Amino acid sequence: MPDVYPRPQLRRSSYICLNGPWDFAVTDGSEPASYFETIRVPYPPEAPLSGINRRIGETETMWYRRSISIPEHGPDECVILHFGAVDQVCEVRLNGTLLGRHEGGYLPFSFTLDGMPNETAQLSVRVVDSLDHRYPWGKQKQSPGGMWYTPFSGIWQTVWMEVVPRDRILSLSLCPSLDAVTVTVVPSAEYLGAVLTVETPNGPISVDMPEPSVTVPIPDPILWTPEHPHLYPITIRCGEDVVSSYFALRTVSQGIVNGVPRLLLNGEPVFLHGLLDQGYWPDGLCLPPDDEGYDRDIRAAKALGFNTLRKHIKIEPLPFYAACDRLGMLVIQDFVNNGSYRFLHDTVLPTVGLKRLSDTNTNGDRDARGIFLKTAQDTIRHLYNAPCIIGWTIFNEGWGQFCADEIYRTLKAFDHTRFFDATSGWFRQKESDVRSEHMYFRKFRLHRSKRPFLLSEFGGYVYAEGSGKRYGYRFFRDRDAYCEAIFALYRDEILPAIPKGLCGAIYTQLSDVEEEQNGLLRYDRSSVKPDPERMTALAGMLAQAMRNKGK
Repeated sequence: MPDVYPRPQLRRSSYICLNGPWDFAVTDGSEPASYFETIRVPYPPEAPLSGINRRIGETETMWYRRSISIPEHGPDECVILHFGAVDQVCEVRLNGTLLGRHEGGYLPFSFTLDGMPNETAQLSVRVVDSLDHRYPWGKQKQSPGGMWYTPFSGIWQTVWMEVVPRDRILSLSLCPSLDAVTVTVVPSAEYLGAVLTVETPNGPISVDMPEPSVTVPIPDPILWTPEHPHLYPITIRCGEDVVSSYFALRTVSQGIVNGVPRLLLNGEPVFLHGLLDQGYWPDGLCLPPDDEGYDRDIRAAKALGFNTLRKHIKIEPLPFYAACDRLGMLVIQDFVNNGSYRFLHDTVLPTVGLKRLSDTNTNGDRDARGIFLKTAQDTIRHLYNAPCIIGWTIFNEGWGQFCADEIYRTLKAFDHTRFFDATSGWFRQKESDVRSEHMYFRKFRLHRSKRPFLLSEFGGYVYAEGSGKRYGYRFFRDRDAYCEAIFALYRDEILPAIPKGLCGAIYTQLSDVEEEQNGLLRYDRSSVKPDPERMTALAGMLAQAMRNKGK
Protein backbone atom coordinates (compact mmCIF):
# COMPACT_ATOMS: atom_id res chain seq x y z
CA MET A 1 0.00 0.00 0.00
CA PRO A 2 1.36 3.44 -0.81
CA ASP A 3 2.98 5.29 2.08
CA VAL A 4 1.61 8.55 0.68
CA TYR A 5 -0.29 10.97 2.88
CA PRO A 6 -3.52 9.08 3.66
CA ARG A 7 -5.92 12.06 3.84
CA PRO A 8 -5.18 14.29 0.82
CA GLN A 9 -7.97 16.82 1.41
CA LEU A 10 -7.20 17.57 5.05
CA ARG A 11 -3.41 17.61 5.11
CA ARG A 12 -1.13 18.85 7.88
CA SER A 13 2.65 19.02 8.07
CA SER A 14 2.71 16.49 10.91
CA TYR A 15 2.55 12.91 9.63
CA ILE A 16 4.00 9.78 11.22
CA CYS A 17 3.32 6.64 9.19
CA LEU A 18 2.97 3.40 11.17
CA ASN A 19 2.84 1.07 8.18
CA GLY A 20 5.49 -1.63 7.93
CA PRO A 21 6.36 -4.64 10.11
CA TRP A 22 4.11 -5.43 13.08
CA ASP A 23 4.09 -8.45 15.36
CA PHE A 24 1.19 -10.72 14.48
CA ALA A 25 -0.55 -13.75 15.90
CA VAL A 26 -3.76 -15.71 15.36
CA THR A 27 -5.48 -17.57 18.20
CA ASP A 28 -8.78 -19.18 19.07
CA GLY A 29 -9.66 -16.07 21.07
CA SER A 30 -7.24 -16.10 23.99
CA GLU A 31 -4.45 -13.53 24.09
CA PRO A 32 -1.25 -15.00 22.63
CA ALA A 33 1.61 -15.81 24.96
CA SER A 34 3.98 -14.61 22.22
CA TYR A 35 3.85 -13.27 18.68
CA PHE A 36 5.38 -15.73 16.23
CA GLU A 37 4.96 -13.90 12.95
CA THR A 38 5.65 -10.55 11.32
CA ILE A 39 3.00 -8.94 9.15
CA ARG A 40 3.49 -6.05 6.76
CA VAL A 41 0.79 -3.51 7.54
CA PRO A 42 -1.48 -2.40 5.89
CA TYR A 43 -1.79 -5.52 3.73
CA PRO A 44 -4.35 -7.96 5.16
CA PRO A 45 -3.07 -11.39 6.22
CA GLU A 46 -4.73 -13.02 3.20
CA ALA A 47 -2.54 -10.97 0.82
CA PRO A 48 0.86 -12.36 -0.27
CA LEU A 49 2.45 -8.92 0.30
CA SER A 50 1.52 -9.10 3.98
CA GLY A 51 4.06 -11.86 4.51
CA ILE A 52 1.34 -14.07 6.06
CA ASN A 53 -0.61 -15.12 2.96
CA ARG A 54 -3.26 -17.30 4.57
CA ARG A 55 -6.98 -17.24 5.22
CA ILE A 56 -8.30 -16.24 8.64
CA GLY A 57 -11.16 -18.34 9.96
CA GLU A 58 -14.46 -16.96 11.21
CA THR A 59 -13.75 -18.09 14.77
CA GLU A 60 -10.11 -16.95 14.87
CA THR A 61 -8.82 -13.78 16.53
CA MET A 62 -6.05 -11.63 15.06
CA TRP A 63 -3.58 -9.82 17.30
CA TYR A 64 -1.35 -6.97 16.13
CA ARG A 65 1.41 -5.34 18.18
CA ARG A 66 4.20 -2.81 17.67
CA SER A 67 6.12 -0.18 19.59
CA ILE A 68 5.48 3.44 18.73
CA SER A 69 7.29 6.61 19.74
CA ILE A 70 4.86 9.23 20.95
CA PRO A 71 5.92 12.34 18.99
CA GLU A 72 7.01 15.55 20.66
CA HIS A 73 4.05 17.77 21.51
CA GLY A 74 3.44 20.72 23.78
CA PRO A 75 0.73 21.41 26.35
CA ASP A 76 -1.49 23.04 23.72
CA GLU A 77 -1.15 20.07 21.36
CA CYS A 78 -2.30 16.48 21.27
CA VAL A 79 -1.55 13.35 19.26
CA ILE A 80 -4.17 11.67 17.07
CA LEU A 81 -3.85 7.98 16.19
CA HIS A 82 -5.61 7.13 12.90
CA PHE A 83 -6.70 3.83 11.36
CA GLY A 84 -7.76 3.96 7.69
CA ALA A 85 -9.83 0.77 7.97
CA VAL A 86 -9.84 -2.46 9.98
CA ASP A 87 -12.11 -5.35 9.03
CA GLN A 88 -14.36 -6.15 10.91
CA VAL A 89 -14.53 -5.56 14.71
CA CYS A 90 -11.48 -4.36 16.61
CA GLU A 91 -10.25 -3.13 19.98
CA VAL A 92 -7.23 -0.84 20.24
CA ARG A 93 -5.00 -0.61 23.33
CA LEU A 94 -2.00 1.48 24.26
CA ASN A 95 0.22 0.13 27.02
CA GLY A 96 -2.64 -2.24 27.85
CA THR A 97 -5.23 0.54 28.31
CA LEU A 98 -8.27 0.32 26.03
CA LEU A 99 -8.47 3.32 23.71
CA GLY A 100 -11.71 2.15 22.12
CA ARG A 101 -13.56 -0.27 19.90
CA HIS A 102 -14.66 0.04 16.27
CA GLU A 103 -17.16 -1.97 14.23
CA GLY A 104 -17.32 -2.19 10.44
CA GLY A 105 -14.52 -2.77 7.97
CA TYR A 106 -14.50 0.06 5.40
CA LEU A 107 -14.31 3.46 7.12
CA PRO A 108 -11.63 5.31 9.13
CA PHE A 109 -11.57 5.96 12.87
CA SER A 110 -9.18 7.63 15.29
CA PHE A 111 -8.25 8.11 18.95
CA THR A 112 -6.83 11.11 20.79
CA LEU A 113 -3.73 10.21 22.80
CA ASP A 114 -4.24 12.86 25.45
CA GLY A 115 -1.74 13.36 28.25
CA MET A 116 0.75 10.87 26.82
CA PRO A 117 4.41 11.55 27.62
CA ASN A 118 6.93 11.78 24.77
CA GLU A 119 8.18 8.23 25.09
CA THR A 120 7.90 4.74 23.59
CA ALA A 121 4.60 2.91 24.03
CA GLN A 122 3.17 -0.43 22.97
CA LEU A 123 0.24 -0.31 20.56
CA SER A 124 -1.90 -3.44 20.22
CA VAL A 125 -4.98 -4.24 18.13
CA ARG A 126 -7.33 -7.18 18.57
CA VAL A 127 -9.48 -8.00 15.52
CA VAL A 128 -12.28 -10.48 14.84
CA ASP A 129 -13.66 -10.88 11.33
CA SER A 130 -16.51 -13.38 11.24
CA LEU A 131 -17.96 -11.86 8.06
CA ASP A 132 -20.99 -10.94 10.15
CA HIS A 133 -23.51 -9.82 7.53
CA ARG A 134 -24.97 -7.18 9.79
CA TYR A 135 -21.89 -5.19 8.78
CA PRO A 136 -20.96 -4.23 5.20
CA TRP A 137 -19.19 -7.14 3.50
CA GLY A 138 -19.20 -6.37 -0.22
CA LYS A 139 -17.93 -9.23 -2.40
CA GLN A 140 -16.10 -11.13 0.35
CA LYS A 141 -17.05 -14.79 0.78
CA GLN A 142 -15.61 -17.54 2.96
CA SER A 143 -16.09 -19.80 -0.06
CA PRO A 144 -14.97 -17.52 -2.91
CA GLY A 145 -15.64 -18.30 -6.55
CA GLY A 146 -17.24 -16.71 -9.57
CA MET A 147 -18.22 -13.14 -8.71
CA TRP A 148 -17.29 -13.61 -5.01
CA TYR A 149 -13.71 -13.04 -3.88
CA THR A 150 -11.24 -14.03 -1.18
CA PRO A 151 -12.15 -12.16 2.02
CA PHE A 152 -9.71 -9.72 3.60
CA SER A 153 -9.35 -9.26 7.34
CA GLY A 154 -7.71 -7.09 9.93
CA ILE A 155 -5.82 -3.87 9.26
CA TRP A 156 -5.99 -3.05 5.55
CA GLN A 157 -5.43 0.69 5.33
CA THR A 158 -2.74 3.03 6.62
CA VAL A 159 -2.15 3.45 10.35
CA TRP A 160 -0.69 6.86 11.21
CA MET A 161 -0.29 9.63 13.78
CA GLU A 162 -0.27 13.41 13.65
CA VAL A 163 0.41 16.16 16.17
CA VAL A 164 -2.38 18.77 16.17
CA PRO A 165 -3.34 21.85 18.18
CA ARG A 166 -6.00 21.17 20.78
CA ASP A 167 -8.11 23.87 19.12
CA ARG A 168 -8.22 22.68 15.54
CA ILE A 169 -10.28 21.95 12.46
CA LEU A 170 -12.15 18.67 12.88
CA SER A 171 -13.58 18.48 9.38
CA LEU A 172 -13.78 20.48 6.18
CA SER A 173 -16.57 20.66 3.59
CA LEU A 174 -15.95 21.96 0.05
CA CYS A 175 -19.05 22.53 -2.09
CA PRO A 176 -18.28 23.94 -5.56
CA SER A 177 -20.33 25.65 -8.24
CA LEU A 178 -19.17 26.76 -11.68
CA ASP A 179 -17.61 29.98 -10.42
CA ALA A 180 -17.29 29.71 -6.63
CA VAL A 181 -16.68 27.35 -3.75
CA THR A 182 -18.40 27.24 -0.37
CA VAL A 183 -15.94 26.31 2.37
CA THR A 184 -17.23 25.13 5.76
CA VAL A 185 -15.04 24.22 8.72
CA VAL A 186 -16.10 22.37 11.84
CA PRO A 187 -13.88 23.44 14.77
CA SER A 188 -13.07 21.37 17.83
CA ALA A 189 -13.97 24.25 20.17
CA GLU A 190 -15.45 27.74 19.96
CA TYR A 191 -14.90 29.15 16.49
CA LEU A 192 -12.58 32.17 16.58
CA GLY A 193 -12.23 32.82 12.87
CA ALA A 194 -9.92 31.61 10.11
CA VAL A 195 -8.18 32.76 6.96
CA LEU A 196 -8.31 30.76 3.75
CA THR A 197 -6.13 31.13 0.68
CA VAL A 198 -6.99 29.75 -2.76
CA GLU A 199 -4.21 29.36 -5.32
CA THR A 200 -5.37 30.35 -8.81
CA PRO A 201 -3.53 30.82 -12.11
CA ASN A 202 -4.03 34.57 -11.59
CA GLY A 203 -2.48 34.51 -8.14
CA PRO A 204 -3.66 33.70 -4.60
CA ILE A 205 -7.00 34.78 -3.18
CA SER A 206 -7.07 35.32 0.61
CA VAL A 207 -10.39 35.57 2.42
CA ASP A 208 -11.19 36.11 6.10
CA MET A 209 -13.66 33.65 7.60
CA PRO A 210 -15.43 35.38 10.50
CA GLU A 211 -18.04 32.61 10.30
CA PRO A 212 -17.43 28.86 9.88
CA SER A 213 -18.81 28.96 6.32
CA VAL A 214 -17.95 31.30 3.46
CA THR A 215 -18.49 31.33 -0.32
CA VAL A 216 -15.46 32.38 -2.35
CA PRO A 217 -15.98 33.59 -5.95
CA ILE A 218 -13.27 32.38 -8.35
CA PRO A 219 -12.39 34.80 -11.17
CA ASP A 220 -11.81 33.36 -14.65
CA PRO A 221 -12.99 29.93 -13.45
CA ILE A 222 -11.44 26.79 -14.93
CA LEU A 223 -13.94 23.93 -14.82
CA TRP A 224 -12.96 20.37 -13.91
CA THR A 225 -13.62 17.77 -16.60
CA PRO A 226 -12.10 14.35 -17.37
CA GLU A 227 -10.29 16.00 -20.29
CA HIS A 228 -9.00 18.91 -18.18
CA PRO A 229 -9.02 17.99 -14.47
CA HIS A 230 -8.02 21.36 -13.02
CA LEU A 231 -7.68 21.48 -9.23
CA TYR A 232 -7.44 24.56 -7.02
CA PRO A 233 -5.15 24.21 -3.97
CA ILE A 234 -6.49 25.78 -0.78
CA THR A 235 -4.97 26.47 2.65
CA ILE A 236 -6.92 27.29 5.82
CA ARG A 237 -5.35 28.77 8.94
CA CYS A 238 -7.56 28.50 12.03
CA GLY A 239 -5.64 29.69 15.09
CA GLU A 240 -2.49 27.58 15.26
CA ASP A 241 -3.93 24.91 12.98
CA VAL A 242 -2.99 24.98 9.31
CA VAL A 243 -4.52 22.53 6.85
CA SER A 244 -4.19 22.25 3.09
CA SER A 245 -6.69 20.81 0.64
CA TYR A 246 -7.97 21.25 -2.89
CA PHE A 247 -11.26 21.58 -4.74
CA ALA A 248 -12.53 21.61 -8.31
CA LEU A 249 -15.18 23.73 -9.98
CA ARG A 250 -17.75 21.32 -11.33
CA THR A 251 -21.44 20.56 -11.02
CA VAL A 252 -23.54 17.43 -11.52
CA SER A 253 -27.19 17.81 -12.46
CA GLN A 254 -30.02 16.44 -14.59
CA GLY A 255 -32.03 18.11 -17.31
CA ILE A 256 -34.19 17.62 -20.37
CA VAL A 257 -32.18 18.11 -23.57
CA ASN A 258 -34.07 17.94 -26.86
CA GLY A 259 -36.89 16.19 -25.05
CA VAL A 260 -34.64 13.52 -23.51
CA PRO A 261 -33.55 13.23 -19.83
CA ARG A 262 -29.79 13.64 -19.56
CA LEU A 263 -27.05 13.66 -16.93
CA LEU A 264 -25.18 16.95 -17.03
CA LEU A 265 -21.60 17.72 -16.06
CA ASN A 266 -21.06 21.46 -15.67
CA GLY A 267 -24.45 21.97 -17.29
CA GLU A 268 -23.54 20.01 -20.43
CA PRO A 269 -24.74 16.50 -21.40
CA VAL A 270 -22.14 13.86 -20.63
CA PHE A 271 -21.97 10.20 -21.64
CA LEU A 272 -20.56 8.04 -18.84
CA HIS A 273 -18.35 5.64 -20.80
CA GLY A 274 -17.39 3.49 -17.86
CA LEU A 275 -15.92 0.35 -16.36
CA LEU A 276 -16.89 -1.62 -13.29
CA ASP A 277 -13.90 -1.40 -10.93
CA GLN A 278 -13.64 -4.00 -8.15
CA GLY A 279 -10.32 -2.81 -6.69
CA TYR A 280 -8.46 -6.14 -6.26
CA TRP A 281 -4.90 -7.27 -7.05
CA PRO A 282 -3.30 -10.74 -6.83
CA ASP A 283 -0.44 -9.71 -4.53
CA GLY A 284 -2.05 -6.97 -2.42
CA LEU A 285 -5.60 -8.43 -2.57
CA CYS A 286 -7.63 -5.33 -1.68
CA LEU A 287 -4.70 -2.93 -2.14
CA PRO A 288 -2.34 -2.10 -5.02
CA PRO A 289 1.22 -3.38 -4.68
CA ASP A 290 2.94 0.02 -4.73
CA ASP A 291 2.55 3.79 -4.78
CA GLU A 292 1.62 3.92 -8.46
CA GLY A 293 -1.04 1.19 -8.47
CA TYR A 294 -4.07 3.46 -8.56
CA ASP A 295 -2.48 5.75 -11.15
CA ARG A 296 -1.70 2.83 -13.43
CA ASP A 297 -5.28 1.53 -13.37
CA ILE A 298 -6.76 4.96 -14.00
CA ARG A 299 -4.31 5.72 -16.80
CA ALA A 300 -5.00 2.31 -18.37
CA ALA A 301 -8.75 3.00 -18.37
CA LYS A 302 -8.24 6.46 -19.87
CA ALA A 303 -5.89 5.04 -22.51
CA LEU A 304 -8.75 2.80 -23.65
CA GLY A 305 -11.05 5.80 -23.93
CA PHE A 306 -13.07 5.44 -20.72
CA ASN A 307 -14.03 8.44 -18.59
CA THR A 308 -15.86 6.73 -15.67
CA LEU A 309 -15.19 4.04 -13.07
CA ARG A 310 -18.02 2.54 -11.07
CA LYS A 311 -16.31 1.68 -7.78
CA HIS A 312 -18.12 -1.54 -7.08
CA ILE A 313 -19.31 -2.05 -3.47
CA LYS A 314 -15.90 -1.24 -1.99
CA ILE A 315 -14.61 1.94 -0.40
CA GLU A 316 -11.03 2.64 -1.37
CA PRO A 317 -8.37 4.50 0.61
CA LEU A 318 -8.59 8.23 -0.03
CA PRO A 319 -5.49 8.34 -2.30
CA PHE A 320 -7.53 6.44 -4.93
CA TYR A 321 -10.06 9.27 -5.16
CA ALA A 322 -7.28 11.86 -5.13
CA ALA A 323 -5.74 10.08 -8.12
CA CYS A 324 -9.09 10.19 -9.95
CA ASP A 325 -9.38 13.90 -9.11
CA ARG A 326 -5.88 14.60 -10.40
CA LEU A 327 -5.99 12.43 -13.52
CA GLY A 328 -9.57 13.17 -14.54
CA MET A 329 -11.68 10.07 -13.95
CA LEU A 330 -15.37 10.28 -13.04
CA VAL A 331 -16.48 7.91 -10.26
CA ILE A 332 -19.85 6.38 -9.42
CA GLN A 333 -19.36 5.20 -5.84
CA ASP A 334 -21.33 2.20 -4.56
CA PHE A 335 -22.29 1.89 -0.92
CA VAL A 336 -21.12 -1.42 0.51
CA ASN A 337 -23.90 -3.96 0.91
CA ASN A 338 -24.72 -5.73 4.14
CA GLY A 339 -27.58 -8.08 4.97
CA SER A 340 -28.20 -11.27 3.04
CA TYR A 341 -27.69 -12.35 -0.54
CA ARG A 342 -30.32 -14.79 -1.84
CA PHE A 343 -29.36 -16.56 -5.07
CA LEU A 344 -32.94 -17.39 -6.11
CA HIS A 345 -34.43 -14.00 -5.22
CA ASP A 346 -31.52 -11.73 -6.16
CA THR A 347 -30.15 -13.48 -9.26
CA VAL A 348 -32.35 -16.23 -10.71
CA LEU A 349 -35.71 -14.42 -10.67
CA PRO A 350 -34.36 -11.17 -12.19
CA THR A 351 -32.49 -13.14 -14.85
CA VAL A 352 -35.77 -14.65 -16.07
CA GLY A 353 -37.46 -11.24 -15.98
CA LEU A 354 -38.94 -10.75 -12.47
CA LYS A 355 -37.37 -7.37 -11.72
CA ARG A 356 -40.16 -5.41 -10.01
CA LEU A 357 -40.52 -7.12 -6.64
CA SER A 358 -41.42 -5.17 -3.49
CA ASP A 359 -38.54 -4.52 -1.09
CA THR A 360 -40.56 -3.34 1.92
CA ASN A 361 -40.14 -6.52 3.95
CA THR A 362 -36.69 -7.60 2.76
CA ASN A 363 -33.55 -7.45 4.94
CA GLY A 364 -35.70 -7.69 8.06
CA ASP A 365 -32.78 -7.52 10.50
CA ARG A 366 -33.29 -4.21 12.31
CA ASP A 367 -29.64 -3.97 13.37
CA ALA A 368 -28.46 -4.57 9.80
CA ARG A 369 -30.79 -1.88 8.46
CA GLY A 370 -29.52 0.65 10.96
CA ILE A 371 -25.90 -0.23 10.28
CA PHE A 372 -26.39 0.09 6.51
CA LEU A 373 -27.97 3.54 6.76
CA LYS A 374 -25.37 4.86 9.21
CA THR A 375 -22.51 3.48 7.12
CA ALA A 376 -23.97 5.05 3.95
CA GLN A 377 -24.27 8.43 5.68
CA ASP A 378 -20.73 8.15 7.03
CA THR A 379 -19.50 7.21 3.55
CA ILE A 380 -20.99 10.38 2.09
CA ARG A 381 -19.33 12.47 4.82
CA HIS A 382 -16.02 10.68 4.28
CA LEU A 383 -15.93 11.12 0.49
CA TYR A 384 -17.99 14.29 0.04
CA ASN A 385 -15.09 16.54 -1.00
CA ALA A 386 -13.85 14.33 -3.87
CA PRO A 387 -14.81 16.13 -7.11
CA CYS A 388 -14.39 12.92 -9.12
CA ILE A 389 -17.45 11.36 -7.44
CA ILE A 390 -20.53 12.30 -9.45
CA GLY A 391 -23.01 9.67 -8.24
CA TRP A 392 -23.83 7.14 -5.53
CA THR A 393 -25.22 3.60 -5.91
CA ILE A 394 -27.41 2.66 -2.94
CA PHE A 395 -28.40 -0.98 -3.64
CA ASN A 396 -26.90 -3.36 -6.19
CA GLU A 397 -29.05 -6.17 -7.63
CA GLY A 398 -31.14 -6.41 -4.49
CA TRP A 399 -28.26 -7.39 -2.19
CA GLY A 400 -29.45 -6.43 1.28
CA GLN A 401 -32.03 -4.09 -0.26
CA PHE A 402 -34.83 -2.72 1.88
CA CYS A 403 -37.18 0.27 1.64
CA ALA A 404 -35.21 1.80 -1.22
CA ASP A 405 -37.52 4.80 -1.59
CA GLU A 406 -37.18 5.77 2.05
CA ILE A 407 -33.39 5.25 2.00
CA TYR A 408 -33.12 7.32 -1.19
CA ARG A 409 -34.94 10.26 0.40
CA THR A 410 -32.81 10.09 3.55
CA LEU A 411 -29.50 9.96 1.68
CA LYS A 412 -30.50 12.56 -0.92
CA ALA A 413 -30.90 15.01 1.95
CA PHE A 414 -27.25 14.32 2.82
CA ASP A 415 -25.96 15.15 -0.67
CA HIS A 416 -28.01 17.06 -3.23
CA THR A 417 -24.92 17.76 -5.40
CA ARG A 418 -24.74 14.29 -7.00
CA PHE A 419 -27.15 11.78 -8.51
CA PHE A 420 -28.31 8.66 -6.67
CA ASP A 421 -28.87 5.30 -8.34
CA ALA A 422 -31.26 3.78 -5.80
CA THR A 423 -31.49 0.27 -7.29
CA SER A 424 -28.75 -0.67 -9.72
CA GLY A 425 -29.82 -3.58 -11.89
CA TRP A 426 -33.32 -4.41 -10.76
CA PHE A 427 -36.00 -4.35 -8.03
CA ARG A 428 -36.69 -0.76 -9.08
CA GLN A 429 -39.06 1.10 -6.77
CA LYS A 430 -40.59 4.56 -7.26
CA GLU A 431 -37.76 6.97 -6.43
CA SER A 432 -34.30 7.38 -7.92
CA ASP A 433 -32.41 10.01 -9.88
CA VAL A 434 -31.71 7.55 -12.70
CA ARG A 435 -33.23 4.45 -14.19
CA SER A 436 -30.55 1.80 -13.89
CA GLU A 437 -30.47 -1.63 -15.48
CA HIS A 438 -28.04 -4.52 -15.94
CA MET A 439 -27.97 -6.57 -19.12
CA TYR A 440 -25.78 -9.62 -19.70
CA PHE A 441 -27.80 -12.37 -21.33
CA ARG A 442 -30.08 -10.45 -23.67
CA LYS A 443 -29.68 -7.70 -26.23
CA PHE A 444 -30.00 -4.26 -24.70
CA ARG A 445 -33.04 -2.30 -25.76
CA LEU A 446 -33.59 1.15 -24.32
CA HIS A 447 -36.95 1.73 -22.62
CA ARG A 448 -38.28 5.26 -22.57
CA SER A 449 -37.82 6.77 -19.14
CA LYS A 450 -38.70 9.98 -17.31
CA ARG A 451 -35.26 9.80 -15.72
CA PRO A 452 -31.77 9.62 -17.25
CA PHE A 453 -31.15 6.01 -18.29
CA LEU A 454 -27.98 4.30 -17.09
CA LEU A 455 -26.89 0.83 -18.22
CA SER A 456 -24.97 0.28 -15.01
CA GLU A 457 -23.58 -3.18 -15.89
CA PHE A 458 -23.21 -5.08 -19.15
CA GLY A 459 -20.71 -7.07 -21.23
CA GLY A 460 -18.42 -9.21 -19.10
CA TYR A 461 -16.73 -10.96 -22.04
CA VAL A 462 -13.87 -13.34 -21.27
CA TYR A 463 -10.73 -13.73 -23.35
CA ALA A 464 -8.47 -16.27 -21.69
CA GLU A 465 -5.77 -18.67 -22.75
CA GLY A 466 -4.91 -22.00 -21.16
CA SER A 467 -7.06 -23.97 -18.76
CA GLY A 468 -8.65 -23.39 -15.38
CA LYS A 469 -11.96 -22.37 -13.92
CA ARG A 470 -13.27 -19.09 -15.30
CA TYR A 471 -16.31 -16.93 -14.65
CA GLY A 472 -17.85 -14.51 -17.14
CA TYR A 473 -20.76 -14.05 -19.52
CA ARG A 474 -19.35 -14.92 -22.96
CA PHE A 475 -16.10 -16.75 -23.69
CA PHE A 476 -13.46 -16.36 -26.42
CA ARG A 477 -10.22 -18.18 -27.20
CA ASP A 478 -9.32 -15.97 -30.16
CA ARG A 479 -8.28 -12.37 -29.45
CA ASP A 480 -9.51 -11.00 -32.77
CA ALA A 481 -12.94 -12.54 -32.21
CA TYR A 482 -13.00 -11.13 -28.67
CA CYS A 483 -12.10 -7.62 -29.88
CA GLU A 484 -14.71 -7.77 -32.64
CA ALA A 485 -17.40 -8.93 -30.22
CA ILE A 486 -16.78 -6.00 -27.86
CA PHE A 487 -16.79 -3.55 -30.76
CA ALA A 488 -20.01 -5.04 -32.14
CA LEU A 489 -21.66 -4.90 -28.71
CA TYR A 490 -21.09 -1.15 -28.51
CA ARG A 491 -21.83 -0.53 -32.19
CA ASP A 492 -25.09 -2.48 -32.33
CA GLU A 493 -26.54 -1.88 -28.85
CA ILE A 494 -24.95 1.12 -27.12
CA LEU A 495 -24.46 3.61 -29.95
CA PRO A 496 -28.07 3.42 -31.26
CA ALA A 497 -29.40 3.99 -27.72
CA ILE A 498 -27.56 7.28 -27.11
CA PRO A 499 -29.87 9.43 -29.29
CA LYS A 500 -32.86 7.85 -27.53
CA GLY A 501 -31.62 8.79 -24.06
CA LEU A 502 -28.89 6.41 -22.88
CA CYS A 503 -26.66 8.48 -20.59
CA GLY A 504 -24.01 5.96 -19.64
CA ALA A 505 -22.85 2.38 -20.04
CA ILE A 506 -20.64 0.60 -17.49
CA TYR A 507 -18.81 -2.37 -19.00
CA THR A 508 -17.87 -5.32 -16.79
CA GLN A 509 -15.00 -4.84 -16.03
CA LEU A 510 -11.64 -3.09 -15.57
CA SER A 511 -9.56 -6.12 -14.57
CA ASP A 512 -9.84 -9.83 -13.93
CA VAL A 513 -10.36 -10.82 -10.29
CA GLU A 514 -9.52 -14.40 -9.31
CA GLU A 515 -11.97 -16.69 -11.21
CA GLU A 516 -13.85 -13.73 -12.67
CA GLN A 517 -11.80 -13.24 -15.83
CA ASN A 518 -13.90 -10.76 -17.77
CA GLY A 519 -11.59 -7.78 -17.27
CA LEU A 520 -10.05 -5.67 -19.99
CA LEU A 521 -6.80 -5.95 -18.00
CA ARG A 522 -5.37 -9.19 -16.70
CA TYR A 523 -5.48 -9.62 -12.92
CA ASP A 524 -1.75 -8.87 -12.55
CA ARG A 525 -2.11 -5.92 -14.97
CA SER A 526 0.55 -7.51 -17.19
CA SER A 527 -1.37 -6.87 -20.41
CA VAL A 528 -4.41 -5.27 -21.99
CA LYS A 529 -6.75 -7.72 -23.73
CA PRO A 530 -8.62 -5.58 -26.31
CA ASP A 531 -6.96 -3.57 -29.09
CA PRO A 532 -6.32 -0.07 -27.63
CA GLU A 533 -6.69 1.64 -31.02
CA ARG A 534 -10.13 0.13 -31.62
CA MET A 535 -11.20 0.99 -28.08
CA THR A 536 -10.17 4.64 -28.38
CA ALA A 537 -11.88 4.85 -31.78
CA LEU A 538 -15.00 3.44 -30.17
CA ALA A 539 -14.82 6.05 -27.40
CA GLY A 540 -14.66 8.73 -30.04
CA MET A 541 -17.80 7.35 -31.71
CA LEU A 542 -19.67 7.40 -28.38
CA ALA A 543 -18.59 10.97 -27.68
CA GLN A 544 -19.61 12.06 -31.18
CA ALA A 545 -23.01 10.43 -30.78
CA MET A 546 -23.56 12.44 -27.59
CA ARG A 547 -22.40 15.66 -29.26
CA ASN A 548 -24.74 15.08 -32.20
CA LYS A 549 -27.86 14.01 -30.31
CA GLY A 550 -27.28 14.99 -26.69
CA LYS A 551 -27.59 18.72 -27.32
